[in-house]
Amino acid sequence: MSNWQRAFVLHSRPYSETSLLVDLFVEQAGRVTVLAKGARRKRSAQKGSLQPFTPLIVQYSGSGSLKTLRQVEAISLALPLSGTSLYSAFYLNELVHRVIVAESDTTSLFLEYLNCLQSLALQQRSPEHALRRFELALLDNLGYTVDFIHCSATGDDVADEMTYQYRAEKGFIGSLITDNYSFTGRQLKSLAAKEFPDGECLKAAKRFTRIALKPYTGSQPFKSRELFRK
Repeated sequence: MSNWQRAFVLHSRPYSETSLLVDLFVEQAGRVTVLAKGARRKRSAQKGSLQPFTPLIVQYSGSGSLKTLRQVEAISLALPLSGTSLYSAFYLNELVHRVIVAESDTTSLFLEYLNCLQSLALQQRSPEHALRRFELALLDNLGYTVDFIHCSATGDDVADEMTYQYRAEKGFIGSLITDNYSFTGRQLKSLAAKEFPDGECLKAAKRFTRIALKPYTGSQPFKSRELFRK
């Protein structure tokens, strides 16, 4: 049996008349699928705990890809999310569910996930800031390294007003072309710092993370994005 670990529910679905299959984001183990026996019963102690955005500690056992949930406790109430922040949190869960590898060490990313949820719950600024910072942290966790502050062709520092074109596995190269893969030096510096001082930098960050994450997320549309459209 595993030691107690911090976790969040990413997704759950019925399994038989009384149980649930639950995909967890576990601090030191990445994405873990567990069978929560009896969790659908009316008097189940697990039923109220196994909800998205509720901080949990869990224990599970098993050697295969499907584990058995042994114990779960909520360590606090669910984070207070509503409106756009709630939709953003659903997107966050869908992204993690798609991208994170099962049984992988995600200790640092788990903290980024928690920080993102807390930022969304506070609703002090646009959710876009928190989501872009998490996406960049996710790319770091995947080993997706890119130099935002140097031109890959010359090695020179990027200049604020110059335009650079992104090329996969190569980085950013000075260019006169302006297209979906083009970014100013100022935008690249904001990506490097994971800070977005204005709408222009924020839009550029969203454009870059969508390009960079596409190989990991695939072509299937995100269900959570439909919530924003509605």
